[in-house]
Amino acid sequence: MEITTHVLLWAFGLAVILGIVATKTSFCTMGAVSDWVNIGTTGRMRAWVFAIGASILGVLIAEQLGLVDMSLTANNDTANPPYRTAVFAWPRNVLGGVLFGIGMTLGSGCGNKTLVRIGSGNLKSVVVFLVMGAAAYLMIFTNFSYDFFLSWMEPAFINLADHGVGDQSVGAIISGFGGFDAEITGIVVAAMIGGALVFWSLSSKEFTGSFDNVLSAVTLVILVVAAWWVTTGELGVSLLDEAEMMDERPYGIGAQGFTFVQPSAHFLRWIETGFSSQMLTFALIAAFGVSSGSLIYSVFTKKFKVEWFANGKDFVRHVIGGLLMGIGGVLAMGCTIGQAVTGASTLALGSFVTFFAIIFGSALTMKIQYYGMVYEEESNFFKALVASLADMHLLPASWRQLEKV
Repeated sequence: MEITTHVLLWAFGLAVILGIVATKTSFCTMGAVSDWVNIGTTGRMRAWVFAIGASILGVLIAEQLGLVDMSLTANNDTANPPYRTAVFAWPRNVLGGVLFGIGMTLGSGCGNKTLVRIGSGNLKSVVVFLVMGAAAYLMIFTNFSYDFFLSWMEPAFINLADHGVGDQSVGAIISGFGGFDAEITGIVVAAMIGGALVFWSLSSKEFTGSFDNVLSAVTLVILVVAAWWVTTGELGVSLLDEAEMMDERPYGIGAQGFTFVQPSAHFLRWIETGFSSQMLTFALIAAFGVSSGSLIYSVFTKKFKVEWFANGKDFVRHVIGGLLMGIGGVLAMGCTIGQAVTGASTLALGSFVTFFAIIFGSALTMKIQYYGMVYEEESNFFKALVASLADMHLLPASWRQLEKV
């Protein structure tokens, strides 16, 4: 079996499991934010945070056992995307994360949830996926990203290499500026951050008392670490070596994990190239796997249900959500899974910035929507925005024109 095929089969198989479990447990990162903002419960949020913390610990253990080579994630030539690159592109992480957070709220779920809903029969999510793909295609395969974003963002990027720091992992930054031993610092920092996140997650029965929350979190951890093992372990390194000898290098190979905005663009590019095998990427095959897993579970449990837009307003809201997810997801170099779990497992600083930006964008959007519903007669976008920012303690309470709800 060719190495490329072997890697893609792993991508599909692991993703099928993710699709099945995500459908069974209703794992949803947007839902996690919604539960926290609208209801005050943190069960699904803690599942998400547990997945981040345990993935950090999982990658640390895999590194110490020599099963993965995470140094590959610091180089554009060996990673897709290079989470640990020495260039800390914080404006991308912030703006991209906020846009994605807004988009996933308007589009009824993140990239992974969109794929899960497609497998369950939701035709609205098919539209979101295609719109997201069109936006992501512009960002990846044209000059749109540079012309509209990177051209004015790049002067603010911080090249850590200029300060003697090899990459943007939190451990490398601390050891670089503090003058500590890099390897020991990396281990200690990973253990402390990962352990703290896991401890916080386990400290509430809202998480531990829910079988579905625990199952989704543990499964995601196993799959994220397994994906790193496939793409940065012996198999992944062999593929990179073999690619150097190929007449035509497969697109997007290298160190990578699960991410669910890229696949939408890769799907359109795959069609455009006449279904070229060169465009059958790890991300695209994983997307097929998630929807396949969701379809399998939905059919066998008789929960498959075709859904369509309720009205024109619902359609427009989802289209805008798809556009913002496509643009924001590529700009931030990942989504709620791609950056906030896969990327965060590498301890890349940009991944954590993106994580918080996504939560902020999503939470703010939910609050604005809520004020719009409660004060339907007297509210407008500006009033709802000010009230929402005041709720989040980002504006003085005296500025609000709507009573807190």
